[in-house]
Amino acid sequence: MVESALVDWSRLQFALTAGYHWIFVPLTLGLAVIVAVMETLYVVKGDEFWKKVTKFWMKLFAINFAVGIATGIILEFEFGTNWSNYSWFVGDIFGAPLAIEGIFAFFMEATFFAVMFFGWEKVSKRVHLAATWLTGIGAAISAVWILVANAWMQHPVGMEFNPDTVRHEMVDFWALVLNPVAISKFFHSVFSGWMTGAIFVIGISCWYLLKKRERRFAMASIRVAAIVGILGTFAVMLSGDSSGVHVAKYQPMKLAAAEGLEQGGERAPFSIVPGVEIPGMLSILATHDLDGYVPGINNLLDGYTTPEGETYPSAEEKIARGKLAIEAFGTYRANKESDPAVAAEARKVLEEHMPYFGYGYIDSREELVPPITLIYWAFRVMVGVGGLLLLMMFLVLWAERRNRLPEMKWLLRAAILAIPLVYIAGQAGWIVAEVGRQPWVIEGLLPVKAAISSVSVGAVQTTFFLFVAIFTLFLAIELRILMKAIQKGPQIENE
Repeated sequence: MVESALVDWSRLQFALTAGYHWIFVPLTLGLAVIVAVMETLYVVKGDEFWKKVTKFWMKLFAINFAVGIATGIILEFEFGTNWSNYSWFVGDIFGAPLAIEGIFAFFMEATFFAVMFFGWEKVSKRVHLAATWLTGIGAAISAVWILVANAWMQHPVGMEFNPDTVRHEMVDFWALVLNPVAISKFFHSVFSGWMTGAIFVIGISCWYLLKKRERRFAMASIRVAAIVGILGTFAVMLSGDSSGVHVAKYQPMKLAAAEGLEQGGERAPFSIVPGVEIPGMLSILATHDLDGYVPGINNLLDGYTTPEGETYPSAEEKIARGKLAIEAFGTYRANKESDPAVAAEARKVLEEHMPYFGYGYIDSREELVPPITLIYWAFRVMVGVGGLLLLMMFLVLWAERRNRLPEMKWLLRAAILAIPLVYIAGQAGWIVAEVGRQPWVIEGLLPVKAAISSVSVGAVQTTFFLFVAIFTLFLAIELRILMKAIQKGPQIENE
């Protein structure tokens, strides 16, 4: 019971930290691009108006960037404090992309951020513009390595288990980097940041229009942000399509849970909401084939055979093979010095059953099913809100181009309300990605309950509530500073 409480509190603390961190990351990614586009217009046109527009949004970018760094640092430390077994088991692999992110991408961001923010009158226009673009590129590169690490947890590749060190060790760095899950996850996350940044800029600009302030500034900002946001949203849809195929291939239980699909098969239906389905659509989305086979939750638990004749074992068989792997590992460790022959035989058994090693820690088939209701609705919130935001951006851009937006009060208010909605959609996406792969920290290799540190439940509870207070304070401070800057405005004379 204590172990269960420790797992739950450790997960809750990590979810809290990751959730807060993701408040700041997408806005950083999106605003970086929008600010760079605005400064490009300034350099190309030579119009001081665009310099003032750029400086205003750059100020908001800097505020968000600073707070995001603080939450990100805490997040990485938690791998050592709360998930030390995980860090030991796969630290050789997982630590590599995090180290590259810290050494290369973070320093790149920090260096060019300083030039971008403080170098307006100290370097030439073109050098400053290059620094602005490189800050955004640095933020994207930083995301690359974080998402490479995360994608490896979803689809582990490029490693071998060493029973002598009790660690997974990297054998193919490029398999890790070019993991198909990492590629689709990178584009999906970065372009969702474009969408977040665009909605943020549009919403604030519409607030100015509602207040009858800064009309030229607001209209110009909306034009740039809407175009970036629309392009980003279409890119999110394309990357989401490839991500769906990868989830179907590498994490079928996540897909089945996200669809509430109990019994799968060919021409599997896509559920819009309970009781409303599109026949065959899930097969198309998951396999790009109307007749594609998609296993359901019961198929995955009971074992199944595809129409092509591929057979997949039941949950009980996987658990049994996992326990054989763990037993063989113990035998190998106990006899590798005293009885090499027994150790060699045990190692063969371990290697044979190693793909199911993590299942040896699972006690029942029910543990292998993630929380279906949460994932099902989180996916629909993500997709549904995303569709509404795309429609809103089209409407705003249409109204701006016809100079009708300032009079459309309902649309201005809708754009302001869209700011919290885009964050809800982003958080829902990560719920699908992370809660959907439960009970695994590393898909199929290491369950959450085997990855935690040997710390007391009380210690995790204490730090959890401490982090709640600290992160809420961070967020309150950022919002206060942002609101003051927004209320003050860019102070550009209306034209």
